[in-house]
Amino acid sequence: KPVFQLVELILGPLLVLLVSGLGPALGQTIYTNQWAVHIPGGPEEANRIATKHGFVNYGHRSSHCCWCIFFPWRTMLFALLISLCVLVFLMQVTWALQQVAKRRKKRDVYAEPVDPKFRDQWYLYNSNHRDLNAKGAWQLGYTGKGVVVSILDDGIEKNHPDLSQNYDPDASYDVNDGDSDPQPRYTQLNDNRHGTRCAGEVAAVANNDICGVGVAYNAKIGGVRMLDGEVTDMVEAQSLSLNPQHIDIYSASWGPEDDGKTVDGPAKLAKEAFLHGVTEGRGGLGSIFVWASGNGGREKDSCNCDGYTNSIYTLSISSSTQNGNVPWYSEACSSTLATTYSSGNLNEKQIVTTDLKAKCTDSHTGTSASAPLAAGIIALALEANKNLTWRDMQHLVVRTSHPAHLLTNDWRNNGVGRKVSHSYGYGLLDAGAIVALAKTWTNVGPQRKCVISMVCEPRNIGSYLSINKTVDACFGTDAYVTSLEHVQARLTLSYNRRGNLAIHLTSPAGTRSTLLHPRPHDYSSEGFNDWAFMTTHSWDENPTGAWTLEIENVAGSNQVYCHITVHTTRQSK
Repeated sequence: KPVFQLVELILGPLLVLLVSGLGPALGQTIYTNQWAVHIPGGPEEANRIATKHGFVNYGHRSSHCCWCIFFPWRTMLFALLISLCVLVFLMQVTWALQQVAKRRKKRDVYAEPVDPKFRDQWYLYNSNHRDLNAKGAWQLGYTGKGVVVSILDDGIEKNHPDLSQNYDPDASYDVNDGDSDPQPRYTQLNDNRHGTRCAGEVAAVANNDICGVGVAYNAKIGGVRMLDGEVTDMVEAQSLSLNPQHIDIYSASWGPEDDGKTVDGPAKLAKEAFLHGVTEGRGGLGSIFVWASGNGGREKDSCNCDGYTNSIYTLSISSSTQNGNVPWYSEACSSTLATTYSSGNLNEKQIVTTDLKAKCTDSHTGTSASAPLAAGIIALALEANKNLTWRDMQHLVVRTSHPAHLLTNDWRNNGVGRKVSHSYGYGLLDAGAIVALAKTWTNVGPQRKCVISMVCEPRNIGSYLSINKTVDACFGTDAYVTSLEHVQARLTLSYNRRGNLAIHLTSPAGTRSTLLHPRPHDYSSEGFNDWAFMTTHSWDENPTGAWTLEIENVAGSNQVYCHITVHTTRQSK
């Protein structure tokens, strides 16, 4: 009787195996040529029996000494012959289970977008990996869901078919006209297309057969219409402080004139809006302000003369061309934190995004196009970790951006071994890397501010002045700084031609930041009045030791007063 039961056990599966082998396309169960069996006597006995009968023992699989065997089903005759061998073999085992092919699907949330212009969005992902690695973040499941971004600009076409699904009225307002509708004003020249283009870079809807996709294509997107009219301190402040408990990220691609001679920044109300945003926004975690570094490259402008990009409260973003070159419009300065792609020379591609009147464009340009890409990547990081503070985000950008293939002759290793450049900051943003680090990031400790006065009386610069100061970083006080974030040198000086000045700051670790390079178009005699030149190049360095401030001019002399302000944090461990 035991033998009869064993024969019954083997003949059934063999019969099914032969039938399914002849017609698997019919949707029948597919039996494989592998078996799991149990043999009393342990591994040695299992090996002996397998070898004796010409099977392959794949080893111990569980507490039942199991292995898998296989044989090729080349012909039905061969299969019938082999079944006799299996029958003999099975007389020596306790039980046997023929293995069935099971349908199993990877629980992967990522599917490449099918939008018609997605293949033209070379900067998001391409085969040569000269991109922002958006696909790396999407494959990890991050698409911006639950994050709100607002574009501070000339309005947003809220009914655009590639934006309407993600449009958020609570992240929108018309400051110019004082109503809730941010719809741009249409003109014959399409002057007010800027905000709609920037919005599409962040959150154009995916898989809707329209245009391309946003970096954070499931984020909510709003717009503030504030540039199509008189821009005042109040207009800026109202825009920067719109619904800060709802909006996570504010993206701005504007600033003072990029003419190489202007020194301007936020006034009283806008300064208060920035401070209120980082202290009270997002439930106290801080609003995140992303800023385009400026398009004054042809005019030899410096983004450190722009008080918005030069602020510690903003993430200042520069541009690279498709081929990794510094664009003709790009400004170099020490306050730039990182870089994304944008337009370049005539033979280089530009940015694909939404355009006015429900259209699509592949010709968005300038640092205007770089900042929204960064805002989208930051949205992905916020989705990965909603508890990130505004300073955490800057730390993440510093740690995950990289020089990649970006070309410039001023890449330098700072005091902690990171490469940094005045053209690119810490390099190209990497969406996959920033979301991966964000997931496990531990929030940094409270910000500390140490103020050291380097010069207490007017000093004649002459042609060159070097000021050395050994500092203890406020040791022994609550402001004691051990790890740098932003460093500011606040200068008040008078001079007959401001554009002839160059200012450099060298940290104790030897990192030399150019706070200001000469600007040949700046003929102003106004000098600087308590202007805070900022550098990010000494991030994570220890500030204790000798600092050197150098001021150069090519003609004339003047009186100067300056002191250095260090903004920093001691990171949590």
